[in-house]
Amino acid sequence: MKKDIHPGDYRMVIFEDIASGARFLIGSTVASTETAKWEDGKEYPKVLVEISSKSHPFYTGEDRSLDTTGRVERFKQRAAKKK
Repeated sequence: MKKDIHPGDYRMVIFEDIASGARFLIGSTVASTETAKWEDGKEYPKVLVEISSKSHPFYTGEDRSLDTTGRVERFKQRAAKKK
């Protein structure tokens, strides 16, 4: 492998899916203020994600909607105002 090709802040990060609760330990440069313990007992930076391969309908085969920001309700309100 070539040396010095990764950015200086490249490290292992825990990504936690809030929809399914699944956790992944992956190398990343994403900024994070939270930390969590992994299965090996070490502390790693933690990032929360709304959807991952464990909760996305394409990968799970399930049909469900995840609306954490209220987008559907806001759309319905705008549509009702136009009528």
